[in-house]
Amino acid sequence: MGTDLSNKIRPFDKNSIEKVSINLQSVNTRIKEIFESKSINSETNRANWLLKAVSVIDLTTLAGDDTESNVKRLCYKAVNPFPVNYYDKITKNHLTTAAVCVYPTKVATAAQVITSLNASDRVQIAAVATGFPTGLYALETRLSEIKFAIENGATEIDVVIDRSLVLSGQWDLLYQELVQMREACAGVHLKVILGIGELGTMTNVYKASLTAMQAGCDFIKTSTGKEGVNATLAVGLVMCRAIRQFHDETGTKIGLKPAGGIRTSQDAVNWLILIKEELGDDWLNSKLFRIGASGLLGDIENWFCQYTTKQVGSASKFSFI
Repeated sequence: MGTDLSNKIRPFDKNSIEKVSINLQSVNTRIKEIFESKSINSETNRANWLLKAVSVIDLTTLAGDDTESNVKRLCYKAVNPFPVNYYDKITKNHLTTAAVCVYPTKVATAAQVITSLNASDRVQIAAVATGFPTGLYALETRLSEIKFAIENGATEIDVVIDRSLVLSGQWDLLYQELVQMREACAGVHLKVILGIGELGTMTNVYKASLTAMQAGCDFIKTSTGKEGVNATLAVGLVMCRAIRQFHDETGTKIGLKPAGGIRTSQDAVNWLILIKEELGDDWLNSKLFRIGASGLLGDIENWFCQYTTKQVGSASKFSFI
């Protein structure tokens, strides 16, 4: 099999969906095994993990009171995650986050700022779409939202599925809707948000993951960040296993994006360890792994402040808002 990094629409294999069954106890046991056997044994090692974490962040603002100035500050922070005088102390390379993630109406502002900073080749413009966060809008409206975001400069689209289709077992219809979203996203990366906290079971998470990949998505994403339960390591493991199955069957590597509730540097390291253990080093880059977060970068900065000065820093000292 090849190792193509882009996905394509494939025929829907309903058989593979219907035979899925996830043992939650086995999932929890595997998570326990991973984190009992893996530890970070030095500050230097942790620093390297956290630099990797910064490079895969989709720096996000999805608040109801987002303004143009908020989005501009977000973009400046994505291009310059650390104060300039910190780079010599922590890395010789100028680091950026992987992307900024905003509402469709804020895409034009984000694209303008990222372009003005000559960072278009390093920082992607991701837009949530298709009736985010519920997905409970007419399909025509959801597809129009994708088109609007792309026309305004989005290079990645994070669509949200209609969870009611999962809960009612309408896998064919879910697949058909996602195929149309894939087609609307021609030329840009498609990330499919499952909304795992509203899918009911881990089995449904796995089935939704397979359906999205068969429909042609480039990434599967855990959550909108608006559900009661968002990105957990257990659900991440289940999604990793679906990605492994799809890769084994097709040779195509699909990315994973946990989002929602990832706030601390330890959270970020834990997710990187999970990816390394379950999917391997090939996934430890922004082409195949992202972390959707708004407050995580501030906590990582705070850690580096302590690491480089041996003083307790304040996250607010580095806050961009």
